[in-house]
Amino acid sequence: MKPLEGVTVLDFSQLLAGPSTALRLADLGAHVIKVEQPSGDICRTMYTSNLVIDEDSSLFHVINRDKDGITIDLKSEKGKKDLIPLLKMADVMILNFRPGVSKRLGIDWESVKKVNDKLIYGEISGYSQDGPLKDKPGQDLLVQAISGMCMSTGERDKLPTPVGLSVADMLAGQHLAQGILAALISRERTNKGSLVQVSMLESIIDLQFEGFTTFLNDGHIVPQRSAVSNANFYTNAPYGIYKTKDWYITIAIVAIPLLGELIGCKELEKYTDPTTWSTKRDEIKAILRDFLVSNTTAHWLEILQAHDIWCSNIYTWDMLIEEEQFKSLDMIQEIELQNKEKMSMLVCPIRIDGEHFKGSKPSPKIGQDNDKYFKREN
Repeated sequence: MKPLEGVTVLDFSQLLAGPSTALRLADLGAHVIKVEQPSGDICRTMYTSNLVIDEDSSLFHVINRDKDGITIDLKSEKGKKDLIPLLKMADVMILNFRPGVSKRLGIDWESVKKVNDKLIYGEISGYSQDGPLKDKPGQDLLVQAISGMCMSTGERDKLPTPVGLSVADMLAGQHLAQGILAALISRERTNKGSLVQVSMLESIIDLQFEGFTTFLNDGHIVPQRSAVSNANFYTNAPYGIYKTKDWYITIAIVAIPLLGELIGCKELEKYTDPTTWSTKRDEIKAILRDFLVSNTTAHWLEILQAHDIWCSNIYTWDMLIEEEQFKSLDMIQEIELQNKEKMSMLVCPIRIDGEHFKGSKPSPKIGQDNDKYFKREN
């Protein structure tokens, strides 16, 4: 039995952040009903790689598996009437509309708790419900830019660099899932629902807590990216990724003289004062960069790993899936889609009592379960 069996979730959200919350709850056993407008979630046509699978985007399938699917026109009187029984039966409701939209539709927290005061109301926004940016598009790249994250990635003299994934969306989705789980536990004590709110901006700022805390307590000095092989703008040399004769290597934390001795780089052995590993970080990294191209990644890994130095090869996804470590994780599952084709996707990374939860249902077609939830008039 999965831990959230018996919990019913209404997922009104679109795109990525909100649906990822509902997906995680579904992975853990919740019964999730995806509620779309009659035209469908716009994510159905958001193709990340021009890959169309069973008439929808690959992203839609991945983020909406294990959900029932219904349609409601929330602007119509019939839609509002159809919604009432669903609100009464639900434990959780998830939305990611812009501030003010839910109120206009009559499904804001104050309205729905009058119907079901035990409901957990989970809401994701781009920049929170207040402030001058509240009505701006909560798009992942824009949120990364505003959060300061792009100025921590890439080398100093190069363009600020975003993370190449929808990290603000996904992180906000997981934070909302955490908040909903806490609210469900709270309801066991209070018998009352809760309003749980998360913003993408707050989530991605929180992701930077390590460096941000240093900034807050260090006279608000803005840290500078390393000009050579930047990987963390507070961490000493040699922390970074370097080109070798045939590929790349990452080296994390090691005493510079020891590193020089192991790889045979005499220039590095003179940096015996640990303070120089920070104050002369770029100088040291430049020496290392120029030296490591003299031999292959496998050569350097053999030397360094033999002495338990923190280092690694750099993997592409096709390399990763061939590794025994990846295979041991059992992270790939196959879902049979509505058209009976099979689609490979990742599984929930959470294990409970040794059980690795896998999906069973494909993403829904638009309104496929309307007859299951609504009484239709002839």
